[in-house]
Amino acid sequence: MTEKEFKTLDDFLGTHFIYTYDNGWEYEWYAKNDHTVDYRIHGGMVAGRWVTDQEANIVMLVPGIYKVAWTEPTGTDVALDFVPNEKKLNGTIFFPNWVQQHPEITVTYQNEHIDLMEESREKYATYPKYVVPEFAHITYIGDAGQNNNDVINEAPYAGMTDDIRAGKFYTDDYKHAAKH
Repeated sequence: MTEKEFKTLDDFLGTHFIYTYDNGWEYEWYAKNDHTVDYRIHGGMVAGRWVTDQEANIVMLVPGIYKVAWTEPTGTDVALDFVPNEKKLNGTIFFPNWVQQHPEITVTYQNEHIDLMEESREKYATYPKYVVPEFAHITYIGDAGQNNNDVINEAPYAGMTDDIRAGKFYTDDYKHAAKH
């Protein structure tokens, strides 16, 4: 795990995180650049879902505190507040009703199924929204560099986050180590 002090937006961009919400859901998230994020979901209602090149609004609120927000093709809205110097995060996920009722539709590599996400968004009910506001503890911080397509480039598997935290998944230059 990288030990660095976050002060500027540039310190945040290119950083790879693993965090666990207080409800037990585990997520992996990467600030790919100043407008794009990648992520994998390892625990919770939509575990197994992964996404690359999600457009997002990424800002620094004050030195060392960052807000990231986006809307997915599913209609899910996400707002995350990162406080990495304290290894904390607060997130709110606004799931459309259809995702809560049919989470299995979203458990895939979203980028290859955008049409299905949009079709499902239109076909099923959006309201009432399922709002999940949670605090999280950051359990891993990696300095992957910006626009590194090796960070999130395969589906999550059982034990992946443990492999990453143990230094078994990436090489020192943040490329994939020997396949699992």
